[in-house]
Amino acid sequence: MSHANPVNLLGVLVHPATYASAVEAIFAAAAEPRPFAVAAQPVHGIMTGVLDPEHRYRLNHLDLVVPDGQPVRWALNLLHRAGLRDRVYGPTLMLRMCERTAATGLPIYLYGSRAETVAALAAQLKARFPELLIAGSQPGQFRQVTPVEAEAIAAGIRASGARITFVALGCPRQEVWAYENRERLGMPIVAVGAAFDFHAGTVPQAPPRWQALGLEWLFRLLREPRRLWRRYVLLNPLYLALVALQWLGLRRFSPEKAREPERDLNYA
Repeated sequence: MSHANPVNLLGVLVHPATYASAVEAIFAAAAEPRPFAVAAQPVHGIMTGVLDPEHRYRLNHLDLVVPDGQPVRWALNLLHRAGLRDRVYGPTLMLRMCERTAATGLPIYLYGSRAETVAALAAQLKARFPELLIAGSQPGQFRQVTPVEAEAIAAGIRASGARITFVALGCPRQEVWAYENRERLGMPIVAVGAAFDFHAGTVPQAPPRWQALGLEWLFRLLREPRRLWRRYVLLNPLYLALVALQWLGLRRFSPEKAREPERDLNYA
C-alpha cells in the first residue's frame, strides 16, 4: 500500500495517510535504502508552515507529511473528503515502525532530545521489542551548529549502519533537520515530536479519551501553561478560522506561495 498524493491544507501539503500506508512507505525507503523525510504534523506544525513561507517550502519538500493531530485529520476529511478514520500520531507511528524493523532486522538510530531521555528511550524500546537493533543514538545539541559539525553528525549516523533515523528536536527544528539532512543521510528520517519523551517515560501522554476528542493540546497546556499558552491559545483559534475560510472558498492558500530557504539553519 502506498501513501496517497498530498492535499492542500492552508498551503501546506499533507498526505491523507494511514498508519499502514505510512509504515509501508517508510519501510520501502529503508529497505533500499534511499532518502525519505517524514514529519508527523499537529496543528502547531501546520501553522508554523502557514506563517513562515520558508518553513512551508521545507514541509512541502518532505516526502511524507502525515496528520498527527485530530484537528488536522478532521480538516483533511472536511476539505478533501479524505475519509480518514484515524490520525497518524507520531509516537504510535514510531512504535509501529520499531515493531516492523525488529521483525526484519533493520537497525534504527535515535537522534535528539536529552542524553538521559535518549538512554531511557533506548532501554524502554529494547524491553518492548527485544529483537530491535539500535545502531546508535545521541542527544540533540540544542543550538545551531557549523556546517562541518552538521556533516560530522550525519557521517556518524551513516557510519552506524542504521537504516532509519528517528529525530526529536521539537517543532520546527526537527522538520528543519529532516529537510536539511535528507540527502546527507540517504535513509528515512522520521520526525516524531514528543515521542522520545513519551516512550522514555519522562513526560506523560494525554489519556486516550482526550486524544480521541482532539484535546491533547489542552492536556499539555494544563501541564505547561507558561511555555505553551501562546502556541495553543493563539494558534488554535487562528487555525480553525483559516480552515473555515478555505472550506467556504473565501480565501485561497497556494502551496506554491512558499520561499526556498537561502541557507541551512543547521539546527542540531
